[in-house]
Amino acid sequence: MKKIIISAIAITFLAACSKSFLDTSPVDQQTEASFYKTPAQALQALVAVYNQLEIGDYDNIQLVSELASDDCFGGGGTSDLVWKQWDRFQEAANMNIGIWQKYYTGIYRANVLLSKLDGVSWGADTTLKTQYAAEAHFLRAYFYFDLVRMFGNIPLATSPLTPSEYNTPQAAPADVYKLIAQDLQFAAAKLPATAYGGISSADYGRVNKWAAESLIGRVYLYYTGYYNQADLAGVITKTDAITYLDNVINAGGYGLVDSFPRLWQSSLSRFVGEDNKETVWSIKFTYKGLGSWDQHNGNRMQVDIAIRGQILLPYYQGWGAGTVSSKLYDAYDGADTRKSGGIISIADENLSKYVLSDQAQYTGYFWKKYTPMDEGNAVDKGGNFQIDNYYDNVVIRYADVLLMAAELNLDANLSKAQDYYNRVRDRAFLSTSYRKTLTSDAAGKSLIMEERRLELALEGQRYWDLLRQGMDVAKAAIDNSNGDAQFDVSFPVIKQGLFKIPEQEISLSNGAYKQNPGWTN
Repeated sequence: MKKIIISAIAITFLAACSKSFLDTSPVDQQTEASFYKTPAQALQALVAVYNQLEIGDYDNIQLVSELASDDCFGGGGTSDLVWKQWDRFQEAANMNIGIWQKYYTGIYRANVLLSKLDGVSWGADTTLKTQYAAEAHFLRAYFYFDLVRMFGNIPLATSPLTPSEYNTPQAAPADVYKLIAQDLQFAAAKLPATAYGGISSADYGRVNKWAAESLIGRVYLYYTGYYNQADLAGVITKTDAITYLDNVINAGGYGLVDSFPRLWQSSLSRFVGEDNKETVWSIKFTYKGLGSWDQHNGNRMQVDIAIRGQILLPYYQGWGAGTVSSKLYDAYDGADTRKSGGIISIADENLSKYVLSDQAQYTGYFWKKYTPMDEGNAVDKGGNFQIDNYYDNVVIRYADVLLMAAELNLDANLSKAQDYYNRVRDRAFLSTSYRKTLTSDAAGKSLIMEERRLELALEGQRYWDLLRQGMDVAKAAIDNSNGDAQFDVSFPVIKQGLFKIPEQEISLSNGAYKQNPGWTN
């Protein structure tokens, strides 16, 4: 982390382009002594924290976790290694360095802002101070949650570090989760509680009370499952988590879009649009970097997962990473709209002009969710097809909230759990005829976990859902051997689902950091 902290001290506040509140003037000549004086400067600093959400390339956590799951293979070109390494749990010297740097830079920026808020001249009305603090707490929790899920044993900083503190030892995961829980509790209590219908379009992409309460549910389920604990680090009980999620459902104003395929750009003229009533929180992207590699305005993951090297209408081109497993495609009932709504099938869509070329681990299936479309592609808008794709990353969807609440209510209020589950399944089939009956035991839990797989496929949830059910469940799902060696995967239980800490960070720590089990330095 030393390198990250040193580089972050010389922070430059760069704003996202044309994303409403994020469209804030850059600051490149301010010193720390002259900054953090006005509410406008505090907003610029907050935007700098948000901007870290946009950083990422082939190492986007959503893509990485999908590759590690049973739903995708590494794919890419035959000479591409990094995606296959994540898929096969192999290692390289500095794999994950981009992820590590991204999140610790975001944490540093959040910590700086939180440490400076008292020095801002807010005047008599401190409403903005409270809101900015709550947003910074949420973002810090979000960054830490991704880090601790991926790496387990990570350094924990709650304030800007001095040089003597750069080699802070790794914290126990429970301590990290305690901070996450406390940050999210603060955010849920202090963030605006405006129901969806009343949210200004200028505030889309900003976190609110409902995003914080939803993330509490996600963190609670993962921590209590993965670590086999009764509550979230002694801070949030199961009853608390249920209350938070029920509040999102009953007071947040969100709902399910009428048709699942309409959630995604691939539905073209039927696309319901971004920031729809199902989007509890999304990371905003835009094409308006217009080919500048110095900006980070585009969704880089989109080019990674698009069909490799060719335009097959209506889809645009990309690098073919994360080829979708036939097991996932075949898991859908034929009447389930999520099958063709979320996955491209070369055969079923009669994409006869497809050319295999150097595509690795070809399965015949690619991501439909998030794939860039030929209509309105980045190049036609004056940008670069690699860096200017602009579909927002939906981090929390209302359907996920319903399924989390159904899971938590299984043994607390079975009828409520059934209702939440039915809403998701009815939408998927556009019918009530495909309902399944939940029970308050392992069988009921299994139904919900399978529904999560089908509903949230390729949205970055599957790997974590497997891990929180236990290493035996993860291994049974992820292990793959079908007679074709290129698809062989063996989940290494010794690694406990954790990723490799970058060797550079181990080295820079001068012995303070220890590598995760099963990985070499």
